[in-house]
Amino acid sequence: MKNFQGLRELSAHLHDLQSTGGRAKLALRMLVTFTLTTLFFIWTDRLIPDWQPDGQILAMTLGFGITGQFFWRKQAYQERYGKLAYRNAFVRFVLPGLSVIFATVAHSAYIPGIEIPDLWWKVYLSALGWIFLSLGAVLWIRAVLTLGADNLALLYVYHPESGRLLDTQVYGLLRHPVYSGVLRVVIGLCLLNGNWPALIFALLAPLGLLGWVRLVEERELLVRFPGYADYRQRVPAFWTWQAVKFWRFLLSGKL
Repeated sequence: MKNFQGLRELSAHLHDLQSTGGRAKLALRMLVTFTLTTLFFIWTDRLIPDWQPDGQILAMTLGFGITGQFFWRKQAYQERYGKLAYRNAFVRFVLPGLSVIFATVAHSAYIPGIEIPDLWWKVYLSALGWIFLSLGAVLWIRAVLTLGADNLALLYVYHPESGRLLDTQVYGLLRHPVYSGVLRVVIGLCLLNGNWPALIFALLAPLGLLGWVRLVEERELLVRFPGYADYRQRVPAFWTWQAVKFWRFLLSGKL
């Protein structure tokens, strides 16, 4: 953990990471929000099962809405908290927002609803689900290790003077490899679930995620990096046709 890329830079601004108690408090915040969101899903699934996939979409929207406050309230937090602006915004918005999103992703595996017909092609959907799930998990791990703790935790949104545009390795292949991994996991879980609400959510999830990166994250990146507009034109967000390089990265972590 101590050798995780970018962790030293992150710890300098997120002092909670410098002590065992601080790390435990951050983990507990995420665990509590994740658990409450999961319990909400279990309750609504039993009470109003026909609410899906609407409930899934609303929960994901809520998670991104909470996380979005980290970006939208940046100036207000910098003026109010100064050097503690990043720490306070991260703890209050990013941690709970991501916890809701993670719980919603997990819910993809057990969304209730009408099952698709149990015909010959259902077994192929399950196989495809395992493929998406496996690829997504590996891609997510590889991308996280490449991105580093500092970029992963959005440190340079509040401290752009130290940031840099990552356009090498997998970032020359996909603009958002971490999200790309999560997206594959969501699709995989929905296919394994095998009912209509899950499949509908699998179709809508890419559109929602694209809306997030276009309207929130990339708007901020366009301001920070003058070359990002050209980079966005050259490199796709989640999917790539460069299969050889993609598989090479999955297997070796390098292009």
